[in-house]
Amino acid sequence: MKIVFWRFSYKILTTFCLLGLTGASSSQATQTKDIELKIGIVQRFGDQQTKQLQLEPTKGDRLQLTFKNGIRQQTLETAKPVKLEIWMQALPEPVVEERVVLGTYRTFETAEDSAKHWQERGIEVEIAQPERWQVWAKRKVYNTPLLRRLLLQSVQSTGNNTAYINTQILAQIPRVSWIVNGNRYSQNNLEITSGKNLIEVNQSQKPENARLYSGRMKLQPNAYGTYTLVNDVLLETYLRGVVPYEIGTSTPRSASEAQAILARTYVLRNVHRFAIDDYQLCADTHCQVYFGLNGVSTNTDQAITATRGMVLTYQNELVDALYSSTTGGVTASFSDVWNGNDRPYLQPVVDTPTEFWNLSTQSLSEEDNFEKFISLQNGFNETGIDMFRWRKESSLADITKDLQKFLKVKNSPFAKFKTVEEMNIVKRSSSGRILQLDVKTNIGTFSLRKDEVRSAFAAPRSTLFYLQALNKGEPHLWGYAFIGGGLGHGVGLSQTGAQNLSKLGWSTQKILQFYYPGTQIQILNDAIKQTTE
Repeated sequence: MKIVFWRFSYKILTTFCLLGLTGASSSQATQTKDIELKIGIVQRFGDQQTKQLQLEPTKGDRLQLTFKNGIRQQTLETAKPVKLEIWMQALPEPVVEERVVLGTYRTFETAEDSAKHWQERGIEVEIAQPERWQVWAKRKVYNTPLLRRLLLQSVQSTGNNTAYINTQILAQIPRVSWIVNGNRYSQNNLEITSGKNLIEVNQSQKPENARLYSGRMKLQPNAYGTYTLVNDVLLETYLRGVVPYEIGTSTPRSASEAQAILARTYVLRNVHRFAIDDYQLCADTHCQVYFGLNGVSTNTDQAITATRGMVLTYQNELVDALYSSTTGGVTASFSDVWNGNDRPYLQPVVDTPTEFWNLSTQSLSEEDNFEKFISLQNGFNETGIDMFRWRKESSLADITKDLQKFLKVKNSPFAKFKTVEEMNIVKRSSSGRILQLDVKTNIGTFSLRKDEVRSAFAAPRSTLFYLQALNKGEPHLWGYAFIGGGLGHGVGLSQTGAQNLSKLGWSTQKILQFYYPGTQIQILNDAIKQTTE
């Protein structure tokens, strides 16, 4: 385990804490740190030549564009929009680009656990996201064709048949050009600022799709031969572009405050996520949804201000502040969904204001109990929500297509199967999540484990489901119905459930301790540890 203490550059701001919570005082001013973050808001600009970006100052303002022109730095100013375009530069001769891919995964959490195991075997690795999350052998270490092939041979000799060398022969590479006041420029690194510290970014041709961001912008190369537009933004301002999009603008106050504390905790614990690309977090559901300042509201701004500087901790460490839209009536342990050590504060909780199902005596690992639980509709925090309960039917043809695509991405030898003969859920956790699902095919049986299940099929919205074989009046198997509940991984707070508890009068602290037992709310300080495994 690696313990990291906070060592950020910051501005000291003074704020009054408006909640009487653990570690926070409403009677005195508390100094908090407003930390600058690096958020990749456009991650792989250049993967399609037709893509364009437009940057624009707000009314009455000007953009300043700084870049290197030869050996000197040059700065341009404009009050007009700046358009960024992709063009393909032909190389004098083809270049071979290689990397050893040790694994491909649905989530960062699974990739991070895999990376830990490779490191324990003495193999230096890095986590990347060219599209899906991947673990690569570290390129600076395995930097010759011979080293890469010796490593692959060693890995495969231990029985790992999904690792491979990704080889690309490049005859041309994407370059960015930008047009300023009628002149075209092209450099790999570009910094963009404005007088009012506000910049509009538009990835489409429609003006109404422009998003307003605070802070600076940087266009910089990434690990995939393309570019990332990075927003350098202060933490508390970043939250203004997260909370409205994660939980909504009309959410009851204590639920909004709980979301603000979790969003703040989440980003601070995950600042290492995109180290390979020299920024910290993305702006979509692989991290937290961050769409800038267009959606700010008085309600969410008040929640952010009231909780300023507050984070959720367990034994003085930032918690793994996972949350999801809808749990389906019961939250999941960390290990129900991902490999790695369980978190003591992320355990199954029946998502009801008054407990009427005892997991210790009616474990959802038992199929009969599970199907009975899924048949229940009333009394839950999420009752009446569309994704609380669902049924999705999928034909064998669609299931086959989904599985083949998934297995091909994983570089699995089972990707060559032709027909699915049978599917069975072999093992569940005490929260009912599928731990192992076996698929029998014409070339043998393979197993899907934990979060692989959601990657492998289009139909299920979570891993909280059971299967029902369907014949559709025919003598042979037509397909399966996926019958379950919840949307997403189901670990930690339910955003839907928190809103119901807030309407019932639950405080911010009570909501967070319900979903994360044994945790405390504290003001961020240098003594709080960020734990990465």
